[in-house]
Amino acid sequence: MSVFQNQWLRLPLTQSLFSKLLPRTYAAVLSTRPCSVWCHSVARNTTVPSTPGVVDNTFDAPKVKVLKEKMELLGISLENSCLPGQYHNLFCPKCKGGQLKERSLSFHIISNGEFAMWRCFRAKCGWAGQVFADDQELYSGVCTKAKFSRKIAEESLGLEPLGPKLVAYFRERLISEKTLSRNAVRQLSDNKAVIAFTYKQNGLLVGCKYRALEKRFWLDRGTEKILYGIDDISQVSEIIIVEGEIDKLSFEEAGFRNCVSVPVGAPVKVSSKDLPPIEKDTAFQYLWNCKEYLDKAARIILATDNDPPGQALAEELARRLGRERCWRVVWPKKDEFSSFKDANEVLQYIGADALKKIVENAEPYTNAN
Repeated sequence: MSVFQNQWLRLPLTQSLFSKLLPRTYAAVLSTRPCSVWCHSVARNTTVPSTPGVVDNTFDAPKVKVLKEKMELLGISLENSCLPGQYHNLFCPKCKGGQLKERSLSFHIISNGEFAMWRCFRAKCGWAGQVFADDQELYSGVCTKAKFSRKIAEESLGLEPLGPKLVAYFRERLISEKTLSRNAVRQLSDNKAVIAFTYKQNGLLVGCKYRALEKRFWLDRGTEKILYGIDDISQVSEIIIVEGEIDKLSFEEAGFRNCVSVPVGAPVKVSSKDLPPIEKDTAFQYLWNCKEYLDKAARIILATDNDPPGQALAEELARRLGRERCWRVVWPKKDEFSSFKDANEVLQYIGADALKKIVENAEPYTNAN
């Protein structure tokens, strides 16, 4: 690291760096109390408190526990040494510290545990934000506001393991109990005819989608929209995107775990307008919420339903993900006049091997139109 970089990374943590991330009271205090932060890989955590109040050196304090859970959802893993009132040099989950693998993320929990803030000091990254212990919002990116999902658990949602009726329902669709268990598919305890598809990220429950047997759907309120099965694509370069949770489970029966489902239905038709800015692309916000996962994929196979809305969904996904890395499955013929509609229909009628061949024979998206 050059002398210039060392000096730049050792900038004082003052209002000039964090003013837009701090509530006014704390920004005023920090502006008069500079604290140097080293951000290279051999730096040690600063231990001098720089925020008002008595330092709580308990990592398991209730507010700190809440902050820890929220930070883990953002990919920031806090060590037990990350105590309130101190500055810590961590690895940035966005840039991974660059080629030098630097501890470039300056992280701080204020002394009373009310909120935490962070900033990556690598010039090519600059990721910054803050998260609060007592509300449901966070600031992530460079001072952009985003909703934070409320903390939920299976117990608070009233979920329980699938009973015989729903196990039989899935068995008819050739979905095994093993697959249901691995994907934590549940049912409502007060209505045993409602399926609950649990949405998890980094192993934590962040949302839930419900399906009544009469094919009525609804999402749990106040939770962030993400792709169903997102943890299954965290370490892969090829992914499959489908239109429904049962189709994701169907591909797993055929040996493909690298599959995710969109959380909401398909559009009626392709929009004739230009793509909106990310912050206004509300109908497809689930894609942007999973951007860091999707960016890793070199090949994306679109296996949406074989009907006009499904085709419109495939086009909208390709517009956002990049047609050059998208492929499209060709659903086989059912009879002289029609083709199979989706992955589960193929699994039921012609089997898992046929579903494998569909993936193997996927066509480049540019050739499928």
